[in-house]
Amino acid sequence: WEDILRDQAAIEEAATVAVDAALLEGVLMRTEGQPNASDVVNYAPFTLLPSAVPSALFEEAYAVQQDFNLLVDAISQNKEFLEHTLASTIKVDDFTARLFRIHQQVLEEGLAQSVFLGINRSDYMFDCGVDGTAALKQIEINTIAASFGGLTSRTVAVHRRVLQVLGKPEKASRLLPNNPSKGLALGIAKAWELYGSPSAVVMFLVEEVQRNIFDQRCVENELWNRNIRVIRKRFRDVFEKGSLDSARRLYMDGQEVAVVYYREGYVPENYDQQNWEARLLLERSKAVKCPDIATQLAGTKKVQQELSRPGMLEKLLPSHTEAVMRIRATFAGLYSLDMGEEGDQIVAAAIADPDRFVLKPQREGGGNNLYGEELRQVLEKTRDSPERTSYILMDKIRPQPAMNYLLRAHSPLQASECISELGIFGVYVRQGKEMVMNKAAGHLLRTKAIEHADGGVAAGVAVLDTPYLV
Repeated sequence: WEDILRDQAAIEEAATVAVDAALLEGVLMRTEGQPNASDVVNYAPFTLLPSAVPSALFEEAYAVQQDFNLLVDAISQNKEFLEHTLASTIKVDDFTARLFRIHQQVLEEGLAQSVFLGINRSDYMFDCGVDGTAALKQIEINTIAASFGGLTSRTVAVHRRVLQVLGKPEKASRLLPNNPSKGLALGIAKAWELYGSPSAVVMFLVEEVQRNIFDQRCVENELWNRNIRVIRKRFRDVFEKGSLDSARRLYMDGQEVAVVYYREGYVPENYDQQNWEARLLLERSKAVKCPDIATQLAGTKKVQQELSRPGMLEKLLPSHTEAVMRIRATFAGLYSLDMGEEGDQIVAAAIADPDRFVLKPQREGGGNNLYGEELRQVLEKTRDSPERTSYILMDKIRPQPAMNYLLRAHSPLQASECISELGIFGVYVRQGKEMVMNKAAGHLLRTKAIEHADGGVAAGVAVLDTPYLV
């Protein structure tokens, strides 16, 4: 976009059109001042121009998504693997430990749930090698409350309009259609159908503060369009009004619940004692949880690091040789900080050269990772303590930056050097042992200025974007 970026007057006009287009298309969030009121809304932040994405890497990310769906599902059913992998983490990380205890409790009691629904998002960056070639490298996989499938469905139209206004109609026509909210809803609808009770509802489990409600409404509307009734409840409501009958069917306010779709429950701040009790009630029920607690544990950073050990993928997916190769090709270097000689060596290497690495705690939701001097300080403080095992260490991925404008409400229009992260949404449904649905359901491109090391759109750092394949 070099020629466009040089024309300041054209950029300013395009930005005005872009903001109106975003409001018109429904690329919306509630405001920080009134996060639970829809009478004051603004546009969700987004890039003025779509960002270049290498088409070969884009296709690779889509091609490996069904493999990752199979892998997450296999991990969630492998009690021994989860137990062994998280053994050191649950000693030092109370949040993971509490999730794990619920997991053990529902297994001991015997699962009432027979239909399983996974909605995940695998996130990647394009790592620029010494020779300048880019490679697809996985940052993480989100197995709970993976967001922005709704708003990203509506962002393509905005970027198409911007390119038209800037006199690039042929480039505008090359932007790919993308509708993850439809794909996510198809998975929820399939699980609802297999649950087998036409009068039962789908329950969105939502946070107390709901700034990102319109993203959820996109998925919700797709379900209403299929005549599937949707209710929105919080953990607090489940604690006060949720109940199980003798067959462990879940009822809310007298309505049977077929599917619980979590958009909440992924960080410690989401829980107090009542909320933990509500979570246990949900997990004990026959309702299809998306995710069930084992699938949430499958998304932990410690599991991600364990998967990179030689031979581990082969153990988990024994008859899927090609899937294993495709998955492994996306892994960046991942290192265990477990106590012992191997962990000691890694800690020493990271303290000596902190800019080579990223330090990740067992948390979702963005904004938790440590870099540079902060990384060094944490490792120096914890190097001789089991506390270090609550983190994993990963090679730092180095994408090629590009210039763009990040449009945010009440912020000046200025060019920034940016990097992007590509997420692919995956949806699968399993009934008993049979995989009934397994697909990639669309993509999410998020872009941020390079001075921000970490954080997503909801964390206020990244903005929504559209891939322009090159």
